Amino acid sequence: MLMAMPALANPNGPPWENGGGLTVESGCTCHGDGVPSTAVVVSISGVPRSYDVGAEYSFTISLGHAEYGEGGYMLWDYGAGTLTAGEGSIQVAEEPGAVSQGSVGNDWTITWTAPTEDIGPVRFQLVGNAVDGNGAPNANDAWNVLSFMISEPGSTVDDDVNDRDLRTISVGDYESLFVAEEDPEAIEAAEQAKLAESFFQNGNVYYWATLSIFIVGAVVQGEFYERRFGGGPPHLDRRLAIPQGIRRGLLTAGLGLGFAWAVDAEQPWGYTLLLGMLTLWAGYGVYRTIVQARADPVTKDLV
Repeated sequence: MLMAMPALANPNGPPWENGGGLTVESGCTCHGDGVPSTAVVVSISGVPRSYDVGAEYSFTISLGHAEYGEGGYMLWDYGAGTLTAGEGSIQVAEEPGAVSQGSVGNDWTITWTAPTEDIGPVRFQLVGNAVDGNGAPNANDAWNVLSFMISEPGSTVDDDVNDRDLRTISVGDYESLFVAEEDPEAIEAAEQAKLAESFFQNGNVYYWATLSIFIVGAVVQGEFYERRFGGGPPHLDRRLAIPQGIRRGLLTAGLGLGFAWAVDAEQPWGYTLLLGMLTLWAGYGVYRTIVQARADPVTKDLV
């Protein structure tokens, strides 16, 4: 990774130099539009705050990216100590003091042996590159550079000398690991699925509400046609209308109380709609009794 050729095409690691500079310092202009990206988190763990002369330390180098699971790296200590490649890593041919990936991955363990004498702080350069795996360097790849130092012996104080304080040092935006850019088609598919689920769950609401509207509309239309073309409602004798009106009125009152209770108690919409429609139907019955009792009798009503 971090090289002039794509990582997948360079199983022997990135080139030592790139565009006249050192890859480990300047990264690779062939990847990610030639600029570092916080979308990839480059980290190294097991780093002491200060080194002990001649001591060995095990470093683990990791790459993190929201979409890409493989990449490569290069690490150099400017020849201060000795870097030894572990599994999946190799010594850089042009600079044996540096190590890089020997095979693509996202996790490598290497060994660093501190200088045999106190030479002051030791500077490190680490570069990591996460690739999209298409076999060619492009703008989708993401790389970043991490610079850090290990202080000279005795410059830091440890609470437990037998367990020297080791650090994990990183560069990049951790939040970006969990915010991958979504495919527009996937977003649209999710919206359609959500809409379908809504219709499935609320289908009964839409069906019964629409049916209720049709019933009310049919009754209103029937009244209109009866008055306009049918001569009005038929006559009902008062001796029949009064008891009928009382019965229908009591039924309407009872259903109305039930409907009011359902609304106040926040009952399921199905019960509330049913009681509301029954109340309207009973009230319509009272209305029909009244208009029929007021209608003028015709010849057949007098026979």
